[in-house]
Amino acid sequence: MKVTKFFASAAVAVLLSVSAFAQTVDEVVAKHIEAMGGIDKWKSIKGVEMNNSMSMQGMDISMKSVVIPGKAMKSTVKVMGQEIITVINGETGWSIRPAMMGGTGEAEDLPKDQLKMTRGQMDLGGLLVNYKEKGSTLELAGKEKMDGGDVYKLKLTDKAGEVTNIFVSASTYYILKTAGKRTINGQDIDTEVNYSNFKQVEGLTFPFTMETASPMGGQITIETESIKLNPTIDEAIFQRPAKK
Repeated sequence: MKVTKFFASAAVAVLLSVSAFAQTVDEVVAKHIEAMGGIDKWKSIKGVEMNNSMSMQGMDISMKSVVIPGKAMKSTVKVMGQEIITVINGETGWSIRPAMMGGTGEAEDLPKDQLKMTRGQMDLGGLLVNYKEKGSTLELAGKEKMDGGDVYKLKLTDKAGEVTNIFVSASTYYILKTAGKRTINGQDIDTEVNYSNFKQVEGLTFPFTMETASPMGGQITIETESIKLNPTIDEAIFQRPAKK
């Protein structure tokens, strides 16, 4: 009888431990979403227009993105007087690159790995907003220091099995960094993005500075110049143009 009671007590302790752990993860996510403006505000966003700038190896680059959350996205990158256009429309994607940048000047299908990475840009609220609905799972991988402050390390696994480590500030609950391994052009590459300079736009919080490693060496810093919420978007811009 005592043995039975022992195992029963142990089972209860394990269940309570698991429950407390799950609640901790849910609490971190809830506080993060609240810090970013709240789930209701994010759900009210039907479209976004964003203008960014960056400098890489002496080149000034401007970028404009137009996004309909979860549906379509178009980015236009201007560099050295040339334009690179990338579009995601539903489950398909295409791009136009000038000849001097390895393209043909015509719309070309996006490679599968690039299509997958680019689709992530349509999740405006970030990886943690509605992660369960997206088929992802999340676990708390610990708590550590970053730049003198405490951060929660969350391990997110998407429905395809791809893992992203997300570092959430324990004080502001903003995401300060994401890191993971991605397949690009058939090669596994470690990717890391740091987020800072958080500002509010109509009650929603966005990181206005993003830093990541350049494939050509050094760091790339992307600065957001403007964000327009719920602009009028002509969905014809997402249609693939016919060949010239």
